[in-house]
Amino acid sequence: MSRYEPSQSEAKWQTAWNEAELFAARPDPARPKYYVLEMFPYPSGRIHMGHVRNYTMGDVVARYKAAQGYAVLHPMGWDAFGMPAENAAMERGGHPKDWTYGNIADMKEQMRPLGFSLDWTREFATCDPDYYGQQQSMFLDMLKAGLVYRKNAVVNWDPVDMTVLANEQVIDGRGWRSGAEVERRELTQWFFKISDYSEELLSALDGLKDWPEKVRLMQANWIGKSRGLQFAFSTKDAPDGFEALEVYTTRPDTLLGASFAAISPDHPLAKHLERHDPAIAEFVAKCRAGGTTEEAIETAEKLGMDTGITVRHPLNTEVELPVWIANFILMDYGTGAIFGCPAHDARDFEFATKYGLPITPVFEPVEGDYPAAEFVPLKSEPVRYIRGFAGNEIQTGEDGVASAIAFCEENGIGQGVTKFRLRDWGLSRQRYWGCPIPVVHCESCGVVPEKKENLPVALPYDEDGTPIDFSVPGNPLDRHPSWRDCACPSCGAPAKRETDTMDTFVDSSWYFTRFTSPGAPTPTDPEEVAYWMNVDQYIGGIEHAILHLLYSRFFARAMHKTGHLPADAIEPFDALFTQGMVTHEIYQTRDEKGRAVYHLPEDVEDGKLKATGEAIETIPSAKMSKSKKNVVDPMNIIAQFGADTARFFVMSDSPPERDVEWTAAGAEATSKFLARVHRIADEIAASEAPADPAQDTALLKATHKAIDEVTRSIEGFAFNKAVATLYGLSNTLSKSKAGAEAKREAMKLMAQLMAPMVPHLAEEIWAMLGGTGFVISAPWPKADPALLVEDTVTLPIQINGKRRSELSVPKDMGKEEVEKLVLEDEHVRKALDGGQPKKLIVVPGRIVNVVI
Repeated sequence: MSRYEPSQSEAKWQTAWNEAELFAARPDPARPKYYVLEMFPYPSGRIHMGHVRNYTMGDVVARYKAAQGYAVLHPMGWDAFGMPAENAAMERGGHPKDWTYGNIADMKEQMRPLGFSLDWTREFATCDPDYYGQQQSMFLDMLKAGLVYRKNAVVNWDPVDMTVLANEQVIDGRGWRSGAEVERRELTQWFFKISDYSEELLSALDGLKDWPEKVRLMQANWIGKSRGLQFAFSTKDAPDGFEALEVYTTRPDTLLGASFAAISPDHPLAKHLERHDPAIAEFVAKCRAGGTTEEAIETAEKLGMDTGITVRHPLNTEVELPVWIANFILMDYGTGAIFGCPAHDARDFEFATKYGLPITPVFEPVEGDYPAAEFVPLKSEPVRYIRGFAGNEIQTGEDGVASAIAFCEENGIGQGVTKFRLRDWGLSRQRYWGCPIPVVHCESCGVVPEKKENLPVALPYDEDGTPIDFSVPGNPLDRHPSWRDCACPSCGAPAKRETDTMDTFVDSSWYFTRFTSPGAPTPTDPEEVAYWMNVDQYIGGIEHAILHLLYSRFFARAMHKTGHLPADAIEPFDALFTQGMVTHEIYQTRDEKGRAVYHLPEDVEDGKLKATGEAIETIPSAKMSKSKKNVVDPMNIIAQFGADTARFFVMSDSPPERDVEWTAAGAEATSKFLARVHRIADEIAASEAPADPAQDTALLKATHKAIDEVTRSIEGFAFNKAVATLYGLSNTLSKSKAGAEAKREAMKLMAQLMAPMVPHLAEEIWAMLGGTGFVISAPWPKADPALLVEDTVTLPIQINGKRRSELSVPKDMGKEEVEKLVLEDEHVRKALDGGQPKKLIVVPGRIVNVVI
């Protein structure tokens, strides 16, 4: 009897697949195509179990579709630009390019033993000049099409690192890396006009039926369509040029409850006042030093300063409202100015309570008492308007808004408008390791696009013999004259290159189209992209549910407008699946000061440290984290158990959209199961048992039932159910008394069903039983509908409400016959102890209840 040795078998089959070029994607008009893609990884240097789970899911789908006769595209690449590489160069010396490509080589070497059916011939990294050169070409096309522009924008500026920071990189007003107090500066930045597509990006979400509902909702909320009123307060005692204060509100029905007006610290009026009033200058500086994310602003203490300016209420000009500067108002939404109605807005209520401003209710609940000095939330439930535009009617919030807009329009107070929360995409980054923006600044010609024949505008390495010094703060491109200084593409005069590089979201917003023709001399090849697009199944983490997917959807539309994508590819991902995380327990001890000391799983055994025997404290399962050391190295698992064990385990333990907890016991049990399947196959291969018609038929029916269940489970992304079915089929095969030939055919079919998840073991079994060619090249088995019809049914038997036994009977057996067999059941007879049941209830085809 042969023994299954994963270390030998898996390498053997991977070599055979590669030699046969099985995974090379080739367009074939005679076959349907299927494009499956996992979100490509950042080359951090090590793969983790999250990678294993993500790419195994995609691999299961790719292998399954190939077996179904599809021409499959399943590529791999690297999202390789970004700050981690530049930070590594700052901290350790060296160059981001060397760090990045070294990590790519390491991770690729780690991924290969897992046996993924990837077309490595299409591999690229976004830091390859061939890739970002085409990105620059599209940038120029989009610039020409009016989809790119420059404007001044307020940004987070780190004065130590001398770079712009994203909102999320500002923590308590300080740079996440330098710890320096962040300044709010106005810089000239490049933008994509994504806001032009706000309505289209929102309405198209309804057509994405195979996306998770929560992702579509997250995108809709981010786009943020609202209907409201835009109007202007007339000001009093304001500086010249500020005779009116424009306001946009989504709740104009609360205008009669206004008790103050407020502006953003970045509002033009606030900026004017700070230049002439030191106290205001000090206050707005304090506001700008705070958190910049919407969440941080919403949860921060509400701060305000009275400007001394007032505005006249548009419905009663004798009423004047004070104008405050407030830290919770964003300049990039609406007009950067609001009116406050504390009675119906929690944020306004907190502000008004703190500064002693009036709280005037506009409506009250239809039922219940109105609580004094509290607010009624802005909801759409029916309310009774105390101060409404249509009398004291009971209306929903939506009806009240419509009434207010209509009244204001009829009386010339304002205009109903639709706005979106979505702002244009700022893509400028003041750093080296990114795609250079391909424009030149000329004193005579202004901003001049680089000529396409000069692309790529490649990043400098050490071509002039002087390595770039990344230890100096700021953008290295600013201090690289041999790269920065150039000739104007228009007039030939001395000029300077744009030293900002592109946001790395740009790199990942079109990579899926480049996989269709990675060597093309243009961003896409028309024939290839028309054949392969769209991505039929996209797989990735929920953390990318908003920006990456939204930017990709915009980019697809921009690529269509500039001639790089067909019209039917403007929604690039037909189906989306967001997988859960892989988690693990955290093991820790305490040092002499009581601080936690974390330990790797391989250093712990039986609740103690292997090295010292010290008892460890176990914390419930959490996301794998290098800092907490609760990580499992896939390379260790492959070395100990084999790749198929890692693949099968991450598919087996829970639905793929949920987290899966990695346990050593679970991995070991999976390994034992796969060894058992190999042993069963080995026994079947050596068997010469004669045919047994009844047993052969029973096994055939069980096998076709498994084919049906595994097929439906893979189609429905219920991989854990497919695994459970395979466990059941292995037990059936082990116990079956069928003849050798019937068992061989059933085992070969099981090998085909296992092949997407454990391809190496499946190949081993297929070859052992005389299968032709590769199992992954064999057509996917189809269940015979006639064999799925059940002739018998298993009825659970409950005694006084508790399940005690079961009974298999012909499906069409009559109620009286079933009752007779129930009374003959040994568990029932024992419970009755010679007596008769009080009740005997038979639910045909469902269950039997015996009441004693």
